[in-house]
Amino acid sequence: MRPQRIAPIVLVSALLMTVAAACSGATPTVPTSSEGVSPATTSTSSIPTIGATSTGETTTSSSTPAATTTPSPPAPPTTPSASCAATIVKGLTPDERAGQLLMVGLDVNAGHSSLDQLVRSRHLGGVILLGGWYDGAVAVRATTSHLAGLASKQDTGGLGLFLAADQEGGNVQQLRGAGFTRIGTARAQDRLSPSQLANASATWATQMKNAGINVNLAPVADTVPTSIGRANQPIGRWDRQFSSDPDRVAQMVGGFIAGMHRGEVAATIKHFPGLGRITGNTDTTATGITDRTTTTTDPYLRPFAAGIKDGADLVMVGSAIYAKIDPGTNAVFSRRVVTDLLRGRLGYTGVVITDDVGAAKSVAAVPVDERATRFIAAGGDIVLTAVPATIAPMHEAITARMASDTAFAKQVDASVARVVALKVSRGLTHC
Repeated sequence: MRPQRIAPIVLVSALLMTVAAACSGATPTVPTSSEGVSPATTSTSSIPTIGATSTGETTTSSSTPAATTTPSPPAPPTTPSASCAATIVKGLTPDERAGQLLMVGLDVNAGHSSLDQLVRSRHLGGVILLGGWYDGAVAVRATTSHLAGLASKQDTGGLGLFLAADQEGGNVQQLRGAGFTRIGTARAQDRLSPSQLANASATWATQMKNAGINVNLAPVADTVPTSIGRANQPIGRWDRQFSSDPDRVAQMVGGFIAGMHRGEVAATIKHFPGLGRITGNTDTTATGITDRTTTTTDPYLRPFAAGIKDGADLVMVGSAIYAKIDPGTNAVFSRRVVTDLLRGRLGYTGVVITDDVGAAKSVAAVPVDERATRFIAAGGDIVLTAVPATIAPMHEAITARMASDTAFAKQVDASVARVVALKVSRGLTHC
């Protein structure tokens, strides 16, 4: 998602505090006031283990209309969490299953109870805080405590909510103020070693958990080539990439994930299969968003493969278009990207989430309801929308197609099972 409240990218003093603390193994200093201001084969020898918690391309175009029969989904892995999840899913109604595949944005300027009716009536699985929550951890905690309290047997099938934030660093740090360290950009974080980054990230995760956040939509696994640099509007312009070397990005992604897990927050690698080679920002335009270089065996996939190996809890798929993988189709709607490449070639069996498909200009030409069904049909799980008004048509489209398409209904069940398994592992529900 795009940066919020544009401001100076990094304060030198904040960076020095983070680096010094990480180098010494100490906890980075927490500010007392807010600072005002968006398989490729991986070489395992180049990706150090940093204590992370473990938890064939087709020729069919993914642009097939939504009414087409959906291919059978891959079977979910058999683990204690998966077995528990399967039991829970059997007890959910179709409306509840559809709701678990939707995450809605709560803007900082909206009342903390503004989503109550939507969460309850649509049985939503998650909420993301958007717009810049800069009044400190106490204010965030008041909101997340209220949201967490919406979970009930009647309204969410007894499942706790994913409560998410974009906490990358730099301009994309949604939580600031007392109780949150001011985090440098990814380029600034790259001055650390992977293990030092893990130490710093663990502190950031602990702060998030203490504020009631259980999912971080970070780290960024995109690689921006030096030939594009800041002309890359979604990532390079804001220094959101760790490096222009995909092997270095892979190492730093592992460090960030390890720290999130130490602090007991789920980590998300994004924006698969990479936004580094486009110029347009998919949030704000539908032009300049076609990547004409990336292939299914591209070196720029290495950070994603590494993140999967290091236990990423979610993978976020972007909405750019990849001419050499599935020409003309946004990645979020592409079975070649989500199922064949991410789940097939890279072997990822966990939760797949969209970038925003509510307000993003890159998908504006696709009817709102189809944005949800096409993503799930492509092999994805959680549909993230920044616009609460889009939830009802998305929810209704999912349930309607479940009723008319048996294969799609089975795919929804598989998606919900993955989501619930992650909730089991994160203590948001139990058998």
